[in-house]
Amino acid sequence: MAASAPSIPTAPAGKFRGLLLRAVSAVILGPLALAALWFGYPWIDLLAAIAAPVVVSECFRLTPRRPMVRVIAVLYALGALVALLWLRHQPVLGRETVIWIAVCVWATDIGAYFLGKLAGGVKLAPRISPGKTWSGLIGGVCWSAVASAAVGLAFQQGSTFTLALIGVGFAIVAQVGDLLESAAKRDAGVKDSGSLIPGHGGLLDRIDGLAAVLVVVALVRLVVGGDWPWA
Repeated sequence: MAASAPSIPTAPAGKFRGLLLRAVSAVILGPLALAALWFGYPWIDLLAAIAAPVVVSECFRLTPRRPMVRVIAVLYALGALVALLWLRHQPVLGRETVIWIAVCVWATDIGAYFLGKLAGGVKLAPRISPGKTWSGLIGGVCWSAVASAAVGLAFQQGSTFTLALIGVGFAIVAQVGDLLESAAKRDAGVKDSGSLIPGHGGLLDRIDGLAAVLVVVALVRLVVGGDWPWA
């Protein structure tokens, strides 16, 4: 009897299904977002003005049955946009701060996605977001720490060790923001907050972690004052 041909493993390809579409969307939209962050007024203000009605409509979509939650969600989403503008328009290190935040959050998403897909393992919050794992969280934390330290070196600002620790905190805050949105989607019975971005879903799906970090950084800076965290 002839030996059967060995099967070719297909799991890795299945794990990363949809990656190409996500990558294409990121390649197109990422530079535009970075350009707005870098050049500031009026581009960052225009970006926020375009994003505002989109995030409000997506907040409405995720909360049809909870009026009070809807109000909180809208205030939170708009608060994140206000935080973005306030931080970017700071006269000292405003550009550096928002780029640093964005890079850390993107690094968190990338690290969590790849290590989570490759390593798998114990679920982080199976009832809220079954796809998230503790290994993904670890990957996101590590990538964010490295990214935070690298941005500090690139801008020649802050302590490398301190910024790496703050990067860890950013990754955790970003994951909490992600889980909050996942809980809202599960409650609403939808997979995505919208269909604006191919491969990513709605705008809230793309900025859930970023929104949480922006709000936290703005609040801390209001309390601490100065040029935190660069000083």
